[in-house]
Amino acid sequence: MYTFKPVLKQTIWGGETIAAFKGLDTDLHDIGESWEISALPGSESVVANGKDAGKTITQLVEEQQEQLVGKKVWKQFGTTFPLLIKFIDAHRDLSIQVHPNDEVAMARHGSRGKTEMWYVVKADEGSKMRIGFKQGVTKEEYEERVQNESILDVLSESDAHAGDVFFLPAGRIHSLGEGTFVAEIQETSDITYRIYDFGRVDAEGHPRQLHVSEARDVIDYVVQDDYRTHYEAAEDERVDLVSCPYFTTNLLELTKPFRTSYENLDSFVVLMCMEGSAMLRTEEDGKMAHLLIRQGMTVLLPATTKLLNVVPETTCKLLEAYLNEE
Repeated sequence: MYTFKPVLKQTIWGGETIAAFKGLDTDLHDIGESWEISALPGSESVVANGKDAGKTITQLVEEQQEQLVGKKVWKQFGTTFPLLIKFIDAHRDLSIQVHPNDEVAMARHGSRGKTEMWYVVKADEGSKMRIGFKQGVTKEEYEERVQNESILDVLSESDAHAGDVFFLPAGRIHSLGEGTFVAEIQETSDITYRIYDFGRVDAEGHPRQLHVSEARDVIDYVVQDDYRTHYEAAEDERVDLVSCPYFTTNLLELTKPFRTSYENLDSFVVLMCMEGSAMLRTEEDGKMAHLLIRQGMTVLLPATTKLLNVVPETTCKLLEAYLNEE
């Protein structure tokens, strides 16, 4: 089991929630993101525990290959760890943005695209998410509305509450609202097209760069009635949240010991702790290991993990993510 040193990102919209949530002693302020597991160059995660402490996630993959990530994952992604795992603190509204799909991102940027999901850890009263369109909009109208600053008028808004889930396939226009704190699971990509930014400026006083024309042809203009992912919460069992070609995510809200087998799963497993604490006990290649996971921690289980026992110290809420078995 691996833990990593968080990569903290200061942003103009960040706040003070991440350090407190994770129990970090840091002088940094305005932290918008904590990259929990990242293989992106320049922001690679470094192992924080065990005999591999100090190694990057890429070094781990290079050394352990399919034993770490799984046979099919290794064959498909090679030395690149395929998921980027984050906590995000939206102290202020994030920009209105969209991400390209794999095909467009590879053609334009030599990168994978960005499909992602949010799990709302907590939200201030009245917090909103802007996701998708609430009425039909053409490509031409989209550009006109960005220019005359009326784009917000045609975006769908949803109230945000702790436990909400939002799935954001590439092409879906979106923005995290002020007062929301989320866990994000996404493809390993940092390609973002910023469409509208509320007139904000950077540290030098310049307007932040927009990508209005780049976004025009990647936006999904289809209107949906509801952009929220609905699920039935249940204690002490695995609850399905999102399943897509890029990741599967489940919720575990545990009040008593929980035992699960990964015998038939050909993938690594990521566990993010949203609340509480628990002792993790695993069996990897016949060897037993244990690790205490607490609120704000993220743990990577290698693909050789066959059994997991979770023993909560208090009510413990975990997100579980891996690549599909398909």
